[in-house]
Amino acid sequence: MYSLEPTPAEISKSLAQRHRLLRKKLHLSRKEMAERSGVSLGSLKRFENTGKISLEALLKLANLIGRLKDFDSIFQTDDDLNKVEQLFTNK
Repeated sequence: MYSLEPTPAEISKSLAQRHRLLRKKLHLSRKEMAERSGVSLGSLKRFENTGKISLEALLKLANLIGRLKDFDSIFQTDDDLNKVEQLFTNK
């Protein structure tokens, strides 16, 4: 299937890459970030290498970096679907 829109796999890999860069910018080791967020070190490594992560772990990481509120309105039925797209674009 061809689409101009990014696939979920592409978005997850992009999120992982941005997360890795942000972690380094914050001068946090993987171990320290895992401990602070409550996400296992293995899950954090898998996310940064493959983009695969559970929703709960992703929310814990978002909470640690102060971005949890960005997820709050994703599934609001009265909101514009552009909010979902904004979650995954550079701000």
